This record gives sequence, C-alpha cells and structure tokens, in this order.
Amino acid sequence: MKRVEVIRLEKGQDGTFGVLRLDGRVLCVTLEPPDKGNKRDVSCIPAGEYVCRRVESPTFGTTFEVTDVPNRSHILFHQGNVVSDTHGCVLLGTRFGTLGKERGVLQSRNAFHAFLSRCGDAEGFGFVINEHCQEG
Repeated sequence: MKRVEVIRLEKGQDGTFGVLRLDGRVLCVTLEPPDKGNKRDVSCIPAGEYVCRRVESPTFGTTFEVTDVPNRSHILFHQGNVVSDTHGCVLLGTRFGTLGKERGVLQSRNAFHAFLSRCGDAEGFGFVINEHCQEG
C-alpha cells in the first residue's frame, strides 16, 4: 500500500502550507485551510494517521478522500490555488506563490495530475499529517 505524508511547514491566517511526500519522495506542495479546531469546510484536519480511499467526486472527478477524521467527511485532495478554494480539503500545487494579493499554491492542475498518476490504480493508501511548522 502506498504511503502519503503531508509535512506542515507553516500555519496562519493565510492557510496551512506543507509538502506532500509519496512513498518517501517529495511530490508537491500543499495548502489547507487555517486551523479552526477541525470545523467542517473551514479548518485543516488534526495531525495524525488516516486512511484515504479512491472516490469519484461530482465536482473534482477521480480523487482520494481522507477517512476517519472525527466529525468530518468529504475531505478530498483536489485542485485549487488559494485558501477559499479548499473547502476544508487539501490542495496540491507545484510551488508556493501568490495570486493577486493571496498566498497559495500554483500550477495546481499539474500537481494534482502528477499525484493521481503516481497513485496509479491504488484503491487507497495510508496518510499521515506531521506538523513541523511555525505560526505565521
């Protein structure tokens, strides 16, 4: 089973920024919402270990859902650039940057397709979120 890890590097009002490793190798950068106590649609999820499963999202197509998050569901990996695009999910990008005046992740479509390609036909994987971040 594949193993995906997000290492959070920075948390603040602009969002929660990190890097994603797949089977031990850095693949892309991530953006999640700020930490708002695990509130649905507006908060990053608590650090810890989870299982992800392949799903077909009506909005995002084939992707993976983070399961077993207390009091939460429909947490997906998907495309997007700024924190308002997250809806409580994990956005993928090739690098950090700004769009207008907002910090975010760039080239999200490329990063998301690379992620799906590297996951292959896997029906699921182990997922770990580690925090090595400073408040920003």
